[in-house]
Amino acid sequence: MTTRPSRTGREVRLATVPSGLPEPTDLTITEVPLPEPAPGEILVRNHQFLVFGGLRTLLGGDAKDTPVPTLRPGDTLFGPALGEVAEAPAGSAVRPGTLVSHPLGWREYAVVPEADCVVVDPAHPDPVAGLASGSTAYGALTRLARVREGDVVLVTGAAGGVGSLAGQIARLLGAARVIGTTGSPAKAGRLVEELGYDAVVTAGSWRGAAAGEEPGAFGARLAEAAPDGIDVLLDNVGGPQLTAAVAAARRGARFALVGALSGQFAADGSGAAAPSEIDAFQVIVKGMTVRGYTGVDHPEMEAEWAGRLAGWLRSGRIRVPLTRVPGMDGAPRALREMIDGRHFGTVVVELPKSSP
Repeated sequence: MTTRPSRTGREVRLATVPSGLPEPTDLTITEVPLPEPAPGEILVRNHQFLVFGGLRTLLGGDAKDTPVPTLRPGDTLFGPALGEVAEAPAGSAVRPGTLVSHPLGWREYAVVPEADCVVVDPAHPDPVAGLASGSTAYGALTRLARVREGDVVLVTGAAGGVGSLAGQIARLLGAARVIGTTGSPAKAGRLVEELGYDAVVTAGSWRGAAAGEEPGAFGARLAEAAPDGIDVLLDNVGGPQLTAAVAAARRGARFALVGALSGQFAADGSGAAAPSEIDAFQVIVKGMTVRGYTGVDHPEMEAEWAGRLAGWLRSGRIRVPLTRVPGMDGAPRALREMIDGRHFGTVVVELPKSSP
């Protein structure tokens, strides 16, 4: 039976509401007493947790109607995590030593309702890959955009946690051509060489244009990459990239919006708004659909995605690029580095699996 290696654990808390983009100093690592699980709860020692862009908005103080609660000073950050059960209540189907996923990352130890823990299949080829935001990409592409054989698919923000999987998923669903966008020529090369994108359009920033670039230059590059237009958009960015995608859309195009990084990662503001200019006339005459995707609207998606991911990993048909940040001390910095675009793919913080 797993025993408690210490009487305290560390967690990352919001110290102050950021003024603009969050800095590592806006977060603090606090040592707290090891939590005691109540009946129906499980104590988990976390091994890895996800660093994801939506935290910028949850930290900003102005977000409303979000699927998960916003954070206030003193609150512990949260997000998908993978860990080992340290203590379980009598009669529980989950035993100490079992590997589980749950939503309370950003801490060494988490007390989690048993209903919120998902036991990881011991035969899973790569449990850490399950932390990636692939269910968002898969759900949007299957439930909203409904990718069909022969589609031309555009994925904005293709080098992030969602985008690095979205292009591969689109191909597995039958897309004939997959195009991505990113702000980095080096990342563009990796998207083509490692993840199978057919073409990548570079944008100078999350706002969709390089400094000093003529208006419409990004749209011109997109038109060159997709001369016959696009059938599907999986949009992580919004802003001018969404504007250009409307202009490039074919008749009957299906747009699934899953992120708004043009506003969330903007240096000004709180990350809670992402204004975009859309030509409504084009939407009408092209018979387009434009819909937003959130996982809470599709609760069945996590289990379906987990099965598809495991199968595709076993067959070698999908890759999950991971950036691994060692130790709790690196977590505050990892969030800012991800926002600044310094990492490729999914970013996870890895904690020691044994006591210091």
